[in-house]
Amino acid sequence: MKWRKLFRAALDSILKNRMRSLLTMLGIIIGVGAVAILVSLGQSAQTYISGEIGGLGANLLIITPEQSDAGGVRGQAGNQNEITLADVDALRAQSAELGDLSPAAYSAGQIIGGIGNWASQVEGVTPEYLAVRNWAVAEGTMFTQAEVEGRAKVAVIGQTVADELFPGQSPVGAQIRVRNVPFRVVGLLEARGGGLGGDDEDNVVLAPVTTVQSRLRGSDNVDVVWASVADGDRTVAAEAEVEAIFRSLNGVRDPEEQVVQVQSQAAIQETFDTVLGALTALLGAIAGVSLVVGGIGIMNIMLVSVTERTREIGIRLAVGARGGDVLTQFLIEAVLLCLFGGLLGTGLAFAFAAIASAVAPLEVAVGLDVVLLAVGFSAAIGVFFGFYPARKAARLDPIDALRYE
Repeated sequence: MKWRKLFRAALDSILKNRMRSLLTMLGIIIGVGAVAILVSLGQSAQTYISGEIGGLGANLLIITPEQSDAGGVRGQAGNQNEITLADVDALRAQSAELGDLSPAAYSAGQIIGGIGNWASQVEGVTPEYLAVRNWAVAEGTMFTQAEVEGRAKVAVIGQTVADELFPGQSPVGAQIRVRNVPFRVVGLLEARGGGLGGDDEDNVVLAPVTTVQSRLRGSDNVDVVWASVADGDRTVAAEAEVEAIFRSLNGVRDPEEQVVQVQSQAAIQETFDTVLGALTALLGAIAGVSLVVGGIGIMNIMLVSVTERTREIGIRLAVGARGGDVLTQFLIEAVLLCLFGGLLGTGLAFAFAAIASAVAPLEVAVGLDVVLLAVGFSAAIGVFFGFYPARKAARLDPIDALRYE
């Protein structure tokens, strides 16, 4: 009953000065809103990137040539070791940890066919590429290993290339040309959307790696080897095995010298999580400063309120109220101001999330944990910054308070 009266008195005081209460809460509203928005953006970005990294494939290893090392001296940028198809065949034969693997040789070019031409990237791969990248053909078929060995001029195209060159019709069976080399389209890839870094993964043409090497590049090298680890719990062992095999293939005896660079999907995920986690915490801390500023504003207004209501406090103490009752009433008032501000700030965050989700490629969601954290923190600020004014009110001498003009 007593608590209900104190709560009612605090609420009446806030409602009696609505405009001043609203202005007092502004700092808390902006602070809570900023913290909730930035933390939600960080969490949404982590979820988005995790999905994109997961879309690269399952238990993936990305093997690229390391810079050459001559006589213990690291070569200049661009002076890299080479990976050939013979190396890839040896890796496939010697590895006990890897599952599927596919070399990839890239060549950009203007794709001509259908109703016009379109700039795209041609990736020379093997049929295992789809299994490694967890991708599938939506229409037609993937080219075969026999076609890779025969350097066949066949291609599987992405959805973007199909939409640009063959709008409203099936591209399977059609012919495209890359640098005057004709390719017969045998398949259409499933749509995948934007990739990591904002690239359009559907803007691609897959062709046999041997065909790309001989017809478009004039080189036997490959740019990267995509591989899946047979047992996802043995990724580290697989990385070490790949490095050892390539050292052996290149006659390198120093176990510290790297011929290739091996990146695992888990390591990429961990790197992004670490960076985004640190960035989110930093931005949240910066936004938290505005909460402290808002709390100082609450304390300032509460001190003014105590001064304005000195006679009222004196009358209450004179008719039997105890100092603890006055302290509790003013503390409730400060906490209510912060809680209302926290709720309005959370509403601001929800509104921002809805707008951001409509215009940005990632889904921004304000989680329950963020709401509880923001509102709980604002209540704590109310207690911390409201205690001093409440204590000052509770310690007023009734006689002096009644004489106050």
